[in-house]
Amino acid sequence: MKILQKILTFTLASACVAASAQWQWIDKDGHKVFSDRAPPADILDKNILKRPAGKLPAVTPALDTGAAADAASPAAAPLAGNGGKSTGVDKDLEAKKKQTADAEAAKRKAEEERITKAKIENCARAKQAKTTFDSGIRISRTNAAGEREIMDDAARAAEAKRIQSVIDTDCK
Repeated sequence: MKILQKILTFTLASACVAASAQWQWIDKDGHKVFSDRAPPADILDKNILKRPAGKLPAVTPALDTGAAADAASPAAAPLAGNGGKSTGVDKDLEAKKKQTADAEAAKRKAEEERITKAKIENCARAKQAKTTFDSGIRISRTNAAGEREIMDDAARAAEAKRIQSVIDTDCK
């Protein structure tokens, strides 16, 4: 019974700690807002009434109005697309998307390079085989039974045609 009582006490104490990890601020209309998430970026620091333990106020450098207008014009362009609200999550998401796109582009480039190298090698082999076939020497192959047989004119013509098609596709 004592163990059950201790577990219940611990559970209730944990719930109280989790409930205290809340944000409280006054929105632009003057209403008090309670949330477990941080307020939007447009809420001024002075309007934040309560923060979870360990969350310090954000420090923003003060700029004069002339410098703020100059600095805001190029930098505010990306923020204007999402209504002026930007969070660290959006920046992290964009960075991850860019990293994923870069990785995919690198994979595609590596695959294209591998295919190009294979085509170059196939081209060189096909040209060498064509030279051998054009020389007129007798060429032998090993059949399915493991026996050596000399290619006749029909087999030579078929193989020469196959080699020419490899040259046509890979030697561009």
